[in-house]
This record gives sequence, C-alpha cells and structure tokens, in this order.
Amino acid sequence: MTFRNPIRLTRGVPTSDGAGVRLTRLMGGGTDLPSIDPFLMLDHFDSPEAQDYIAGFPDHPHRGFETVTYMLEGRLRHRDNHGHEGVVDSGGVQWMTAGRGLVHSEMPEQENGRMRGFQLWVNLPARLKMQAPAYQEHPQAAMPVEMRDGGVRVTVIAGATAQGARGPVSTAATDARYFDVTLPAGGSFEEPLAEGLAGFVVVYEGAVRFADGRGIDAVGLAELGAGDTARFAAANGPARALFIAGRPLREPVFWHGPFVMNTRDEILQAIADYQDGKF
Repeated sequence: MTFRNPIRLTRGVPTSDGAGVRLTRLMGGGTDLPSIDPFLMLDHFDSPEAQDYIAGFPDHPHRGFETVTYMLEGRLRHRDNHGHEGVVDSGGVQWMTAGRGLVHSEMPEQENGRMRGFQLWVNLPARLKMQAPAYQEHPQAAMPVEMRDGGVRVTVIAGATAQGARGPVSTAATDARYFDVTLPAGGSFEEPLAEGLAGFVVVYEGAVRFADGRGIDAVGLAELGAGDTARFAAANGPARALFIAGRPLREPVFWHGPFVMNTRDEILQAIADYQDGKF
C-alpha cells in the first residue's frame, strides 16, 4: 500500500460568475489553479446573503463537457432551450452532459437563506463531445450512504467505493468517483485509488491531515500524487470533504469560455453554431 499524498495544496481565489454570483474558484483559474485532467474547473459557492447569489446564472451556452452541480444547502432551478427544467435541492445533484450544445440558465429558487454547494466541470473525450445533451438528476434520498468504522460517513454520488456502495450517477466516459466524506473528530477515510486515476480532495468544513503529515483546512484543495491508496483524517475536530477522482483523457484541450473542444477550429465552429442558433 502506497498512500497518495498531496503534490499541490491550494486555497482558491474569490471571483464572480454569471450575473454576479460570488464564488471561490478552486480549480481552472489559470496557472495558479490548474485543471486536473479530466476535471476542468471547480467553484464553491457559500453565502447566507441573497445579494451574493440572487442574480444567478442567466441564459448561457455550453458545448463539449459536463457540468456537475452539487447542492449542500438551498435550491437552484435549471432550464434549457430543449425544454428541460428541474430544481436541484439541498443534498441533490445534477450531472449535465452538454454534448453538442445547449443554452441554459441556473437561477436561485429562493430569495433568502443560505446557498451552498459546488459546480464541477468534467471534460469529455473527443468521441463524445458532439453527443446529444443529457441529464442525470438525483435527490439526496437517492444517494447511498456508507457508514465506516469510527462513525465516518461516505455519501456516494458517482462511481463506487471499494466497499461496494455505488452512486446513482453513471460516468463511463471518465470513470469518475464523487464522494462526500463526513469525518467525526479523530476519524479517517481510506480508499484504494489506482495509479492510472487522477484524484483530489476538497475540504469544506474543518481540516484534514494526509498520511505524510501535511494538512489543509476549509476551503482548500489537495491534488493527490502517485500511489495506490488515498487516505486523510480529521484534524482538530470534525471535518467534511469531497473526494473526487477520474481517468485522465490525455487529449488536447482548447477552452474558450463556455466551450471546451480539442482544436481551435472546433472552438470557432462552436462559436459560429451558437451565433447561428444551432444549439
């Protein structure tokens, strides 16, 4: 057993997106916050103040990748130009495959109270970038919860744990795993993670420490290095963290705003198709 210790620890940077929603960007913010193939970008939003989120994300396009919205608290309504509509509620997830393109909005379904969660962008391989748009949407009740020794709680959103719990989201394109781990004081999480998979940990409550003694507190991201097993433990009290992993695509990435393709020409075509109303 070789533990996968951090090769990069980052705190993220404050930013805003959409019509002015305040966020912390943890991945996908240039050279200081590089992507981790196949994952492109990760934003964390958390505020009890309506002015920080109420403007939402009005109509905007996507092509060539997947967006994953995981709500910890609050309600977010999604609509697109293909007639799809739904609400992601506290504890729920929407895993949207933009594929060849759509125009959608994500707007708060609340005027007060706390809104907290994450949005992750997951790349698609070239062979799947132009597939039809699709959705996998699941409420909190659909997520299996695996209880481990010491009171550790693992909510399984995508992929399967080594102990057999399998999340409702299917991610064949990247073999992605997305777990929400709750650690009591003194609790630890350990999970096999094959050498060929990329992985990272996002601490959003408390602090954790890795096998090499280094630690990070909320809100921070740890990119995991080589090895075959991920392990981290709560430090100085209880903690909560996301454990996310997937198979790198190792393909060229041309990224322009809401479009992620493999070549510059494909980006230019995406822009033209959007302007011509073909999404």
